[in-house]
Amino acid sequence: MADLLVMYNHPSDPITFDRHYQTTHTALVKRIPGLRAFITSHGAIATPQGRAPYHLIARLEFASMADLQAGVSSPEGQAAVADLSTFAHAGADIVMFETCET
Repeated sequence: MADLLVMYNHPSDPITFDRHYQTTHTALVKRIPGLRAFITSHGAIATPQGRAPYHLIARLEFASMADLQAGVSSPEGQAAVADLSTFAHAGADIVMFETCET
């Protein structure tokens, strides 16, 4: 398994961010080939020290790193990536990693 984790910084206008994320971006992400699961945070995000610097965290799960890379490289994946510039003005941290059960 492989995951892509997107950690969105706090936007200056959370209402507009959330509206675009829910009505436009989510539909684009769900079209990415090979996507097995799409999970997002709900509510405040915290660290052991207090408030996290993130407004929303999304986890995209794929069967393998090859599937993840192919999905992101596909036209559907590129459409989702391109959409980031339309609403994630505060930026986002994106990481990809293979997973295993321990």
